[in-house]
Amino acid sequence: MITTTSRVRLGALHRGHRDRIAEILVATNSFRDEEIEVALELFDESLAHQARAPFDPVAGVESYEFIGAFSREGDLIGYVCYGATPGTTGTYDLYWIAVHPEHQGEGGGSRLLDEVERRLNEREARLLVVETSSRTDYESTRRFYERRGYAECASIRDFYAFGDDRLIYAKRL
Repeated sequence: MITTTSRVRLGALHRGHRDRIAEILVATNSFRDEEIEVALELFDESLAHQARAPFDPVAGVESYEFIGAFSREGDLIGYVCYGATPGTTGTYDLYWIAVHPEHQGEGGGSRLLDEVERRLNEREARLLVVETSSRTDYESTRRFYERRGYAECASIRDFYAFGDDRLIYAKRL
């Protein structure tokens, strides 16, 4: 399914978007090289999994799910990755959400998060969990989640590095 607004169109991602995803993650200056490698591994895994078995809620077959945000011109400007939390009923993790800095403030991130929540509500999911950093350069990221009804529910001091806490936000769906 593809949806549109005046500035941002949502749609499926394919193998040809891999390099652009890497460009977006690098451009944000928020992710370490190791984190970008993990993000790309998840993307590769999702493509391999889709070839075997797409999401099937009846059979319980789930993988990482991706949605792209595209400009009016058709350029990939952002993406989101989410998936079911293993060992839970109705809980999902938001693994990655990133919008190229040149396109931040155009509604792409909000559209992506709204679409994830819409899809999860259709599945009668209960909870969406987000992990982020306490670093000052993540302040706008934390405010983004808070404006959308996410509440900080846990923190682990010095998790990523000394002085860089792991913050966990959640929203009941």
